[in-house]
Amino acid sequence: MTKTWNLGRRTLDLQRRPLIMGILNVTPDSFSDGGKYRQTAAAIDAALQMQADGADLIDIGGESTRPYSDPVAGGEELRRVVPVIQGLAGQLDIPISIDTSKADVADAAIDAGAQIINDVTGLEGDPAMTGVARRHGVGVCVMHMKGTPQTMQDDPSYDDVVQEIYDYLLQRRQFCLDAGIQQDRICLDPGIGFGKTHEHNLTLLRATDRFTALAAPILIGHSRKGFIGKRLGDKSADRTFGTLGVSLAVAAMGADIIRVHDVAATHQALTLFRDVGGMRHESQMDAPF
Repeated sequence: MTKTWNLGRRTLDLQRRPLIMGILNVTPDSFSDGGKYRQTAAAIDAALQMQADGADLIDIGGESTRPYSDPVAGGEELRRVVPVIQGLAGQLDIPISIDTSKADVADAAIDAGAQIINDVTGLEGDPAMTGVARRHGVGVCVMHMKGTPQTMQDDPSYDDVVQEIYDYLLQRRQFCLDAGIQQDRICLDPGIGFGKTHEHNLTLLRATDRFTALAAPILIGHSRKGFIGKRLGDKSADRTFGTLGVSLAVAAMGADIIRVHDVAATHQALTLFRDVGGMRHESQMDAPF
């Protein structure tokens, strides 16, 4: 059976996985690119370039969720993201995702043209979020986070990090189904870097193929995160190459969507990885990337 993700107005074919989700933070304080795209025109240009570079989706966020970041009021988040989405809605040929945990922001973003809600709280942060997702019939990405951005890195601990997060995602998928969100609209994300130690992150990434048993698209968001610098022994190192290494590894293990800052490099790496047999599933090899 062909694996897909239904976004309402379109359906994404995941047989040629993984799809590339380009990160567009329109914030002053995101950990990697904060302040770079605060101006609407710059953000629109960046998204169009990501599409040209091979992105399959663009994820737009107006509130940083880096460790110990300060919350942003809904009005300010709306001011940041809605003009960008409106400006892109008639120009992009690929879907727009809104990275938010606020129902009113998601609602306005969808009205402006977004087709996916990407919620780092697993749709737990705002009780109205499920209603927004159900009413609009868009795709949803449900992520695991232990605590909040303000607390998640305060000594996170697990007895079995893979099993506990697997069980959480299974439970949240059922919650969405019970709330009236159709199964083919749900994507799941183990939440790399969100309430995990560096070793937790590596353990979860090694278990990517296990999460594919959840019978939903699996998104991996590891781009430029701190565990890469930690593993390389240099916190100030350029994390692009480490990010690419992880991208190829999770692609081989069956990740459906890879969320990254460096779209062009990722697209090139995955194209050649596929061409030389890194993803050995026959349907993946036959389809153009």
